[in-house]
Amino acid sequence: MAQEIMDITLGELMDKARKYQAQGFRLVQICCTKLPDTLELQYSFDKEYDFKSLRLTLPDASTPVPSISGVYLPAFLYENEIHDLFGINVHGMAVDYKGHFYMTAIKTPFNQPAQAEEKKA
Repeated sequence: MAQEIMDITLGELMDKARKYQAQGFRLVQICCTKLPDTLELQYSFDKEYDFKSLRLTLPDASTPVPSISGVYLPAFLYENEIHDLFGINVHGMAVDYKGHFYMTAIKTPFNQPAQAEEKKA
């Protein structure tokens, strides 16, 4: 059982997704996390217990990311979620909910500035 995490650039994303699809890998998940100064996307693929992840670091949510839903159709679900919860503009999605995949009280709730803890008296 091999596991590999590969840091990639935005320009490499589509080629890597196409390569994995052509080799018979399935899309396992796409996740996003907010780090102190960046956003990180991780695309995970699997074939016969060979687990590969592509890690893409974005300076902020304004950086547009291409959709891989043309390669892996179910990716549109993850991509709409990432758009709604983190504000990342994923362009070219097979199905685009245009910000209405999740209805939240706070727009992009997982990409809000950190609030300083209130000082106790």
